[in-house]
Amino acid sequence: MDLKKSMMIAASGLRAQSGRMKVIAENIANAESTAKTKGGDPYQRRIPTFREVFDSEMGVKVVRQGRVQLDKTAFGEKFDPGNPAANDKGIVKTPNVNTLIEMVDMREAQRSYEANLNVIGSSRRMLAKTLDILRG
Repeated sequence: MDLKKSMMIAASGLRAQSGRMKVIAENIANAESTAKTKGGDPYQRRIPTFREVFDSEMGVKVVRQGRVQLDKTAFGEKFDPGNPAANDKGIVKTPNVNTLIEMVDMREAQRSYEANLNVIGSSRRMLAKTLDILRG
């Protein structure tokens, strides 16, 4: 495989992981939110997905961020009758976001992003060395 293709594949991984980190950050930011209306549903956790796409111009398969899906797990509940989002029984639904899981997912996405960045850096260095050899 030529170095240009490996750089394009890694760049697609960078874009996908960047999108994943944005979704995770949104989940973390809304982890303590409540519904806007009495008895309503709060923020629902989003789950980033990926899909494989064939890039016909380059002749390689690359990764793209897929549709962001909603997490179907149940909302939490807490008793807070003074909250404007509480239902008639004083129960407030809380988001189905677990910040510990989100932080682990964020770290995994960061590591994957860094790995793709290292592939691009290594490819660039190999291209530079090749040019140096051809000049010399």
